[in-house]
Amino acid sequence: MEEFHKTKRLPPYVFEQVNRLKAKARAAGADIIDLGMGNPDLPTPKHIVDKLTEVVQDPRSHRYSASKGIQGLRKAQAAYYQRRFDVNLNPDTQVVATLGSKEGFANMAQAITAPGDVILSPNPSYPIHTFGFLMAGASIRAIPAEPGPELFHALERAVVHSVPKPIAVILCYPANPTAYCADIEFYRDVVAFARKHDIFILSDLAYSEIYFGDTPPPSVLQVTGAIDVTAEFTSLSKTFSMPGWRMGFAVGNERLIGALARVKSYLDYGAFTPIQVAATAALNGPDTCIQETRAIYKRRRDVVVESFGRAGWDIPAPEASMFCWAPIPEKFRHLGSLEFSKLLLEKAEVAVAPGLGFGEYGDDYVRIGLVENEQRLRQAARNVRRFLESADKTLHNVVQLEASS
Repeated sequence: MEEFHKTKRLPPYVFEQVNRLKAKARAAGADIIDLGMGNPDLPTPKHIVDKLTEVVQDPRSHRYSASKGIQGLRKAQAAYYQRRFDVNLNPDTQVVATLGSKEGFANMAQAITAPGDVILSPNPSYPIHTFGFLMAGASIRAIPAEPGPELFHALERAVVHSVPKPIAVILCYPANPTAYCADIEFYRDVVAFARKHDIFILSDLAYSEIYFGDTPPPSVLQVTGAIDVTAEFTSLSKTFSMPGWRMGFAVGNERLIGALARVKSYLDYGAFTPIQVAATAALNGPDTCIQETRAIYKRRRDVVVESFGRAGWDIPAPEASMFCWAPIPEKFRHLGSLEFSKLLLEKAEVAVAPGLGFGEYGDDYVRIGLVENEQRLRQAARNVRRFLESADKTLHNVVQLEASS
């Protein structure tokens, strides 16, 4: 049967090919070390779980909730922005609770996009940044993911050559999958550009608390005037190890937030009330659990960089996020990221995410998630070492055979 219009705009899901092979290998008894999905493995802190179990005992909490989030939760998010970024937000008009940042992006796309609108999106980047808007009828113009001069050159070219003029630019720092980070000076330049050309900024700040240096990642809303053109999306999934709870936020410009809230009012009744109350406890509670989570990811990052490096695969150390953006070893680069990921799964029993799934410019890379404990990460490195040594031996034999013939 012919596909529907919106599903025709979506390419085949690259990750599904690796997922099928992974499931098949596990069914055959293979011990697959899964570093492919960005699915935090750490337990949700106890005080958050305790609050959920307390509130869920009250039958009144089982009724429909508020689509834009209960007031206490929106106040808690506004208070977080005040503490963390020194940004003042009105919880009634500038904060909406979302079912994770992914849903927030998708429904913002529905709220602000008309068919044919042009959106500027990084490549490579998290898929919803592109496909949420494609499904809403937009056209996507790629811009570099790295925050630097080339990105600004691309923005200027887009304004001159796009018809119609772009309506929004998407940013994501710390970036998924590349782990690029942006500083406040970069954001000042982007805000100046957006205000000059009357373009919205949609900022994904899901990894704001997973950083490994001394300087916390900034929010674009810290820039004077950014609130006039910006909506920013955050998530509790990584910060508090709450991925399955599906709790995030959109904050910022009242026009953007109002449009999102209106669309959501037609689509959902918000998250289950006990989850919202527990999320409020997370935001209002101590930050020691955040510090502990950050330290765990830093140790895991160091283990991956050190052990994979000794195995023969040099991986740059990310400054933030829960991912390593790893260049495919030179001798395998001709395969592309999808075929290399399949080979790694088959020969090393290690699953990674092919960079192609994040955009065509990611095809020389794979994404490695820091979602296993240190022992399992070292085991993955040992498996990779055996795979690389075997490949070197095979290549050596082929060269000798060709030379002798």
